[in-house]
Amino acid sequence: MQLIWLRSDLRLHDNTALSAAAARGPSVAVYLLSPQQWLEHDDAPCKVDFWLRNLAQLSHALGQLNIPLLIRTAPRWDEAPAVLLDLCRQLQIDALHLNDEYGVHETRRDAAVASALKAEGIEVHRYLDQLLFQPGSVLTKTGSYFQVFSQFRKVCYERLHHSLPHLVHAPNAQTPLDITSDAVPSTITGFPTPSASLHNLWPAGETEARRRLDIFTDAQIDHYESERDFPAKPGTSQLSPYLAAGVISPRQCLHAALQSNRGEFESGSAGAVTWINELLWREFYKHILVGYPRVSRHRAFRPETEALAWRDAPDDLAAWQEARTGLPIIDAAMRQLLETGWMHNRLRMVVAMFLSKNLLIDWREGERFFMRHLIDGDLAANNGGWQWSSSTGTDSAPYFRIFNPLSQSEKFDPQGVFIKHWLPALADLNKKEVHNPANVGGLFGAVDYPTPIVDLGASRNRALTAFKNLPARTPVTEPFGERA
Repeated sequence: MQLIWLRSDLRLHDNTALSAAAARGPSVAVYLLSPQQWLEHDDAPCKVDFWLRNLAQLSHALGQLNIPLLIRTAPRWDEAPAVLLDLCRQLQIDALHLNDEYGVHETRRDAAVASALKAEGIEVHRYLDQLLFQPGSVLTKTGSYFQVFSQFRKVCYERLHHSLPHLVHAPNAQTPLDITSDAVPSTITGFPTPSASLHNLWPAGETEARRRLDIFTDAQIDHYESERDFPAKPGTSQLSPYLAAGVISPRQCLHAALQSNRGEFESGSAGAVTWINELLWREFYKHILVGYPRVSRHRAFRPETEALAWRDAPDDLAAWQEARTGLPIIDAAMRQLLETGWMHNRLRMVVAMFLSKNLLIDWREGERFFMRHLIDGDLAANNGGWQWSSSTGTDSAPYFRIFNPLSQSEKFDPQGVFIKHWLPALADLNKKEVHNPANVGGLFGAVDYPTPIVDLGASRNRALTAFKNLPARTPVTEPFGERA
């Protein structure tokens, strides 16, 4: 009997561990509920709800193939070895199959499970599935992990030209087993159920994920490069929650993009090339997570930036969190996050720079807040984005590069369409006034909107001074042995 341990791979198609297990013999799937661990990792209620909804869809699909899905609880991951070993004994399991996950806690969990099962004579098979390339296989000439994306991308392109990762077939139906699937819970204590409107925004299931991918690659990908930075336009794929939960795979996305671009990586449609690059950014940050595990431990990638004199400013932090900074593009973006569990990528950079530079508040406060609200929250991508924006990370923006929220607003929401959607109090302002209501003069008294909590020019200078006072940059090295 084969046991498939499902985690962030909630799909039937192109699932490496699932297909490999089914090919070896009769199979059963298991999913572990770990609410205490999820709370410790700041997983958002909307994300946990999304997992459960997708798990219910997958349970039905597995049932069509006579593969039972069992639900077990291991409140924290250090309880996973005992829970899985007990299940393996009950079902007389010969082998456990799992797709690799990344991060310090994930690595330790999987190593402990493998050790416990192997001691009982149970085989453990682990697979590359969440990424296109095995971490540690894309390295510099000196054998270290890349720290600059453009160099990483170049090697990835060379590898992809030589050998494109293939898609894995879905398993066939098996002979029915005398094992009944468990009901997938609809709620988990500690994680409030989100609104029905959020469910409508993010329907569960592989069919929906594939529908979004098909629509994007058929009709929108050619415009991706020119429209992806404009939050009022439908210029992005809206696939990030499905990728984060493994409802669709990066291989499926890559193949669809290549099919739309006649197999080309670096020529043809600029939109397709740019989107493939975004898939590789996702890949890059996962590799960073493995090669430099301190980023899993809430530490800056660039060690010298740990000495930054961050401000302890709870009122400013609360204003940022509650979308009342007095800067419309910031507040509109935060409203989008709070109400939909998602934020447009350009705006993620804008609000992150505003918090870490203009407010000079520790980027970790923003990283944590995002994880607690994002339906697509992913440690590697979220940490990588926050450290890029705050100039503490790999390949990050130079410290003197500080986005001005007003100019970003005027450039990427020129008509104020996005702002007015999320801030209806500003609906009557014209396209010039809406970016900075503080300049409206006499009209301002009639606008129900706060004044800016910070002077952009003075706060920019404060950030520049804080970064200039840092010690000299030190080389970033970290032994691979620290990955355990």
